Amino acid sequence: MSEFIIKRIQQSIETKQAIIDNERLIETLEVLSQACIASFRNGNKVLFCGNGGSAADAQHLAAELSGRFYLDRPPLPAEALHVNSSFLTAVANDYSYDEVYARMIEAIGHSGDVLIGLSTSGNSGNVVKALQAAQRKGMLTAAFTGSTGGKMKDLVHYLVNVPSDDTPRIQEAHIMVGHILCELIEKELFRQI
Repeated sequence: MSEFIIKRIQQSIETKQAIIDNERLIETLEVLSQACIASFRNGNKVLFCGNGGSAADAQHLAAELSGRFYLDRPPLPAEALHVNSSFLTAVANDYSYDEVYARMIEAIGHSGDVLIGLSTSGNSGNVVKALQAAQRKGMLTAAFTGSTGGKMKDLVHYLVNVPSDDTPRIQEAHIMVGHILCELIEKELFRQI
C-alpha cells in the first residue's frame, strides 16, 4: 500500500514540475493575475464556476478573495456562481442544467468583470455556456483545464491548461495555481498594509 501512496504523490509532483517547465502557462498565470487586479481596481468582480470538485475549487478560491488569504485586509468582490442553491435548482428545472451559469452571468456579469471557469476536461456544457455569455457581456474570461483545454480553450482570454489528463492531478494543480493567483492579487492590491 505504501508504494501506491508514494506513486500518487510522485505523479502529483510530476504534474507540478510540468507546470514549472511550461513557460507559457506561467506567463498566462502572471497576466491573468494582472487582469484580475485591474478588474478589482476598477470596481469590478471576479466570478468562478465549475462542477463537482471544480465547483468546490471555485468556491474555495472565491472565499480566499472575498474573505482573506494571507493578509488581514478588506474583502474583494468574488463569488462562485453555484452557491445560490435555490437559483441553481430553479434554473436547472425551468431551463436546463447547461443554462445555470450563463443565466447568472446575464444577471450579475458586467463588462470588466472576470469569469474563471474550472473544468478538468474543458468541455463542461454549463461552464462553456457561461464563458460564451461572459464574452457577450464584455467580460474577461479564463479557464483552468487539463492538457487540451477542450472547448473552453477557444472561448477564453487566458487558458491555464494543466499538462495532465488525470482528473485528480489536474484538480490538485488547479487549487495550487488558484492559490498562487490569490496571493499575487492580494500582494499587489494590499502590499501597503
